[in-house]
Amino acid sequence: MDKQTFCSTQAATNTSRYAAAIFKKGELHLTPLHGILQLRPSFSYLDKADAKHKEREAALEADDSSQDEAEEDVKQVTVRFARPETEQARQRRVQSYEFLQKKQAEEPWTHLHYYGIKDSRSEHERQYLFCQASGMAEMTELIKSPSEYLAMLMPPPEEEEIAKPVAPSSVLSMAQLRTLPLGDQVKTLMKNVKIMPFANLMGLIASGTDSTTVLRCIQQVAMLVQGNWVVKSDILYPKDTCSPHSGVPADVLCRGRDFIMWKFTQGRHVVRKEVASITKLPPEDVKDFLEQMAMPQVNKGWEFLLPYDGEFVKKHPDVVQRQHMLWLGIQAKLEKVYNLSKEEMTPKKPDLQSATPVIISGEQRVQVAKEKAKEKFGVLDKPSQRTVEKPNPSTTTMDIANVRIKEEPISDDETEPMDVSQCDSINNGLFNGMHVDENSTDSLSSSLNRPKTDAVAQELKGFLNTTFKKHGVLTLSELKRLFNLHLASLPPGHLLFSDVSDKVLQETVLDCGCKQILVPFPPQIGATPEEQKVFALWELGSPYDPIRQIVLEIFSKNYRVRRAAIQSRINEEFSEEPSKQEVDKIIKDCCVTYGGMWYLKGTMRS
Repeated sequence: MDKQTFCSTQAATNTSRYAAAIFKKGELHLTPLHGILQLRPSFSYLDKADAKHKEREAALEADDSSQDEAEEDVKQVTVRFARPETEQARQRRVQSYEFLQKKQAEEPWTHLHYYGIKDSRSEHERQYLFCQASGMAEMTELIKSPSEYLAMLMPPPEEEEIAKPVAPSSVLSMAQLRTLPLGDQVKTLMKNVKIMPFANLMGLIASGTDSTTVLRCIQQVAMLVQGNWVVKSDILYPKDTCSPHSGVPADVLCRGRDFIMWKFTQGRHVVRKEVASITKLPPEDVKDFLEQMAMPQVNKGWEFLLPYDGEFVKKHPDVVQRQHMLWLGIQAKLEKVYNLSKEEMTPKKPDLQSATPVIISGEQRVQVAKEKAKEKFGVLDKPSQRTVEKPNPSTTTMDIANVRIKEEPISDDETEPMDVSQCDSINNGLFNGMHVDENSTDSLSSSLNRPKTDAVAQELKGFLNTTFKKHGVLTLSELKRLFNLHLASLPPGHLLFSDVSDKVLQETVLDCGCKQILVPFPPQIGATPEEQKVFALWELGSPYDPIRQIVLEIFSKNYRVRRAAIQSRINEEFSEEPSKQEVDKIIKDCCVTYGGMWYLKGTMRS
């Protein structure tokens, strides 16, 4: 050993709390420190000596074995290529002790000259630790107490107070949870648990909390499914995020998960393949959604995780009604996005005992009555026409199945087709909390003697005026969806909860100054009757209303147009050509673009 080696290590990361102090003639001089290195003796030469010893022993063994063999045998060499390193493997390698030791060994050496404490150079550098002030004029009187002055010199370490043990993301501390506001408590619980009965939620919240307040908070972060609360999709998958499995955007994930939740509002079981075929999502994402709210059952599919909570449904009918209206809005959106038929949106065999109660519409009751009448009268030798007598004003929906049926013979070449059309009235036939069909709506409304009041009409006009001023152009299906969402936000017993049919809604739209744009959809595009009905606010009270009306009239001749055709038509109608910015603003208010063509809002078909 001919030399001694010292290696430096960083003693502290934050040196703002430290200073070098020195006394001189009763004065204390402080100098702030910007870095502290600690020198420790290095014994790496011992490791080198051990390595050299092992090399010598290996060389001696190799010499002994080489004497027995005249020449070396040719050995086969297998070449292997390293696999590409993943991100997780790279992070583990970077954090390993071997990598840190290698990185430290690669750090370049800095050569320094050592001077003893009594050396003249050390004495010269020590003079820089004294304050160089020439006089006492610049010094201020110390008016702080010793404890305050010490606190100024040594402030409490903030990072040590803030730093706390970090728990795993899946572990939820109830002590920390109850320090949050009530809304954040409910959101955190639902985000971690994902599905929970309301009684269990109240048990986790601090005792003494009002259930009405908790109900208000839970409706902001969860949806009611079979009497239980399931966290909303946008809480688990916020905007601008993607699937951890497949990278699918958050909005597509939310639509697929909402479809599964809606399927569970119709019955206890959901088939995974059916969901994947409709939503077109990767299998791992569909499985992730189902595992959050269901469990697999042999030969049945996936069954909802919790039993139907009938007690909550009976205790809170206003909340159930509001959630039902929200589901109607989501159902209309899903029906449009996934292009589902009425048969696919209707449950085939509702389980009324174990699943969410499915309300049978009046139309279905009429259909059952017709089938029972066929079985009762049998098949006649000659075709006959069966007419249903108009029920008395006192006839209710439950009595429709018992109406009298008359037999009237008709000719052989005349047959009366049975009316089995789906009910397309607003709110899916919701009549003051009961589901009835269009045929029985008139009789029920007349029997109950509840004509539309001026207050209801005025309330409906107010909603339509606000909606069309915001959106400008709406299809009938989109308008009904917005109306359902508006109903869901109203308190129970509001005026608008009375029956509003499609006819009343369309008449009120026209009374509000809107016009129907007869968009000529081609037959092959497959537009539904509701999508063919497009309404637009004709006048906004703006000086650009004439330009806007020309744009709307153009779409009465073709369902899609090019930007140049719109500009050409506007130039023909106006002697003074409007600016491009004004025309662009009006077009964007009324239309959407896709593939270089412009469509009225809500009419674009992929």
